[in-house]
Amino acid sequence: MNKRISMLFTIAAVVVMGATLFGSTYTQTQIAGQSLDASKLDAGVLEQIHQMGGLELVMPSAFAETDCKVLSSSGRKVHDFKLTGESVDLPMLGHSADSPKMYKAMTFSGQIPGPTVRATQGDVIKMTLTIPAGEATAHGNDMHASQMSSANFGAVQPGTSKAYCYIAESAGTFKYHCSGVDLAAMDQHVLSGMYGIAIVDPVNGYKKLMVEKTKVDAGKVSMDRKFYDANALEFQLQYNQLYLTGGGFYDQKAMFQHHNSHTVVNGLPFAYVPNGVHNLLLKGDMGENIFVAQPWNGLDLKQYQSQLLYVENNQHVRLFVENHGNEPVFFHIVGEILDRVTQGNRVQSAATETWLLGGSQGMIVDLVFDEPGTYAAVNHDYAAIYTGAATVFVAGDPFGLNPRLVEAGVIAAPVPSYAYALGNPSDAVPPAGMNTIKHPAVNVHGMYTDKVASEKQAKGAIPLWDVVPTLPPI
Repeated sequence: MNKRISMLFTIAAVVVMGATLFGSTYTQTQIAGQSLDASKLDAGVLEQIHQMGGLELVMPSAFAETDCKVLSSSGRKVHDFKLTGESVDLPMLGHSADSPKMYKAMTFSGQIPGPTVRATQGDVIKMTLTIPAGEATAHGNDMHASQMSSANFGAVQPGTSKAYCYIAESAGTFKYHCSGVDLAAMDQHVLSGMYGIAIVDPVNGYKKLMVEKTKVDAGKVSMDRKFYDANALEFQLQYNQLYLTGGGFYDQKAMFQHHNSHTVVNGLPFAYVPNGVHNLLLKGDMGENIFVAQPWNGLDLKQYQSQLLYVENNQHVRLFVENHGNEPVFFHIVGEILDRVTQGNRVQSAATETWLLGGSQGMIVDLVFDEPGTYAAVNHDYAAIYTGAATVFVAGDPFGLNPRLVEAGVIAAPVPSYAYALGNPSDAVPPAGMNTIKHPAVNVHGMYTDKVASEKQAKGAIPLWDVVPTLPPI
């Protein structure tokens, strides 16, 4: 028999056997629809395949290897990422020191979202989940950045720990959450707070940002592209919904009907809007609100008091955005253009107004705020905006506060953003990567237990509720 025809029979036999073994209707359909025409194939290529021993349809070893002992001695950098699964009471919208209003939260390590793990493409991440002995239920840990059997994500019982290892082969932002493997109540656990992200940086770092501008010369308009260094000031924004009864319990019936009670960004509705300090700076009265919704408005709320996000003008800003919830996120920044949208280390768009994220989908947004001002990042679904998805960026010094802050002795000299005076909220600041611009200061903010808030303070984050009353009057 002709060698070329013989080789085709060999390939066809392998495919048919695979279809038989796996029982795949999809595979059988593909075989029927893609017959091989020997007259159109390169005999030289087929001969090379034959000399190599035929086709081997196997997973590359880099993806297949998940043994922690093997990976720990592989020469790759290993990130030892430890989490605990804890149920706690945390404040819900309407909470105050005088009238506490709490809900039954489930957390990774006492915070919502859970701690962010950051690695570089090709690193090994060792994920260990421990459930305290007193916890009422088991929890799991499903990591979307991994490529491994879902059996690794099974339930971890109270009083035990479980670890798995994987290679972070793909760059981007990835969700992790309480798993549904061996755990029937995954929806309650995730929508009550058990979620977080992994940021996997490209192995060669991020690319420079190109922003398209125009210029006029002798009455003629032409392109004037501007390039920004790959280093950027970084923020993380994680979206989800809460489905709560008035008593703070999870309402599965409301979830099935998509009737959420709150839309949260990094665990809090209206987390990044003005507070009483901003009222005082701009209106001279802590009680006179400057924004349409300021529910977390008092220093007595400590780490839960809302904070703003501060950036400099003409600065490369990078946002890691993840949608953990049931509802789509139509991500938009009022008054700005998203200069670049990246997913999975591939640029998806440039100079776009809004980008859609489905449930369990993330992206990286690069942009530059040209003009001093306030800019609201929203989920451009009006119901989501009114239930909590409003995040305010303040670029530069739009309110002319520099002279007053200098005169009062709050700062020694004019600063390019208010972050130098108040810091940026800790829950919106991800761990640093290879192209990270360090934030001037960080304040303690987030859906944290008091223990976690104290740990943030011990690491240098500013407790504004203690510091602000000691500042000179402005």
